[in-house]
Amino acid sequence: MSESEARPTNFIRQIIDADLASGKHTSVHTRFPPEPNGYLHIGHAKSICLNFGIAQDYQGQCNLRFDDTNPEKEDIEYVESIKNDVNWLGFEWSGEICYSSNYFDKLHGFAIELINKGLAYVDELSPEQMREYRGTLTEAGKHSPYRDRSVEENLELFEKMKNGEIEEGKMSLRAKIDMASPFMVLRDPVIYRVRFATHHQTGDKWCIYPMYDFTHCISDALEGITHSICTLEFMDNRRLYDWVLDNITIDCQPRQYEFSRLNLEYTVMSKRKLNQLVTENLVNGWDDPRMPTISGLRRRGFTSASIREFCKRIGVTKQDNTIEMSSLESCIRDDLNENAPRAMAVLDPVKVVIENFDGDAEMLEVANHPNKPEMGSRQVPFTREVYIEREDFREEANKKYKRLVLGKEVRLRGAYVIKAERIEKDEEGNITTIFCSYDNETLGKNPADGRKVKGVIHWVSAEQGIPAEIRLYDRLFTVPNPGAADDFVSVINPESLSVMNGVVEPSLIEGEAEKAFQFERMGYFCVDSKDSSKEKLVFNRTVGLRDTWAKIGD
Repeated sequence: MSESEARPTNFIRQIIDADLASGKHTSVHTRFPPEPNGYLHIGHAKSICLNFGIAQDYQGQCNLRFDDTNPEKEDIEYVESIKNDVNWLGFEWSGEICYSSNYFDKLHGFAIELINKGLAYVDELSPEQMREYRGTLTEAGKHSPYRDRSVEENLELFEKMKNGEIEEGKMSLRAKIDMASPFMVLRDPVIYRVRFATHHQTGDKWCIYPMYDFTHCISDALEGITHSICTLEFMDNRRLYDWVLDNITIDCQPRQYEFSRLNLEYTVMSKRKLNQLVTENLVNGWDDPRMPTISGLRRRGFTSASIREFCKRIGVTKQDNTIEMSSLESCIRDDLNENAPRAMAVLDPVKVVIENFDGDAEMLEVANHPNKPEMGSRQVPFTREVYIEREDFREEANKKYKRLVLGKEVRLRGAYVIKAERIEKDEEGNITTIFCSYDNETLGKNPADGRKVKGVIHWVSAEQGIPAEIRLYDRLFTVPNPGAADDFVSVINPESLSVMNGVVEPSLIEGEAEKAFQFERMGYFCVDSKDSSKEKLVFNRTVGLRDTWAKIGD
């Protein structure tokens, strides 16, 4: 990570500064605790940058811990993708990777301790009955008829649960707290349930699995976490977090702090909804470039630096808000404008024949970046036949049109001035060929007789250009807040992906996966990491040259 990326400040860092100044803590230890039930998205990137960034800036530690207490939805594929995403974003975790499942034996022991203290009981209410007994926000809950079982009976039944003698859904272990609490999370929450599922780390050793709220706080304490940072929806859960740690025998008692989660326009951040998009083949996998996943953004051409910059710009607050898509795009545009080499590609080609050009291809030297000579140059073949964008030619146009017009001149980028002399059309009236002449005295200079040529257009040799599939991505949904729709699938944008068959300059045949280029006048593109090959080049558009989001709806 670049040292020039300025260290931010926020309310969490101010708390840490105060804790270090008062001597409450002498070092900082954070953690990033994803559940491996899907790929990480841009919201997780915010949490990664926060937790790992704090550890980095305070010379502390940050654990990568997998919250793997739900084996039915988890998979080793997700574990590997999460590790890759954290590394790609520029961070390293402290020590070995942690798993909540590492602590299953200790968690079981703490559950036994709560039973022995009369603070947990085995309940036989069904999930539906449990909801009925729980009460509402304005009405207290009712005690389960099984709440006052003896310690001995609870221990015996919990042992049966552990030994696989109880069917799924027939019994659960609940904390005995307060069914009249104004906080629903404290109304005797379930802390263990029966699940006959093979776990990706522990295999078939266990058939009872602890719940997140019971596991998370204990895992934090066992790892010596000083500041447990999570999103605002866990604010009420902090009461249960503290209750568990207050009532078991454990040395460390971390403190939980909450910040607002990231909401981004024109997409969804629910892993359940993202999973639905994947499983119903509404997108092409978790790394589809239209997805807000880190792997999708990476495949689309976003850099790790641009995502870190985005997370820095939006900041860390307690206020829920929705970020405009243009904010994210601004970060990658700023990055690539500075760092992406230029190249030429024609997305919707029409042929130009330069009738007075004779002989073999002429190799022209073209700079890779207009403002960075240190990025060098490349050789571009200029031939008798070239392609230009269909939209860059008109038979007639007003003076504001700065491209090629019949009977007028324009400059080809890095090459000569050409003049459109005549055209050919097909039976439907579509232009098939533009016949031009060129002024061979205009390479790198203006016409000698003082003619003013204002327009510059890009081009690619028709003879040596390389065919390429060009994928143009738009927003995935047609409304800014698809999560609020009755059926978010119904507001998927049918035009979120357009595929064009273009032609690119031959230097791009060597482009490595995910490497970014600015296609002159067309936007920023990268080589697709999955589908592109030397036999068939595929480019993804990362972002346009300008912010087009402000124009949506105009």
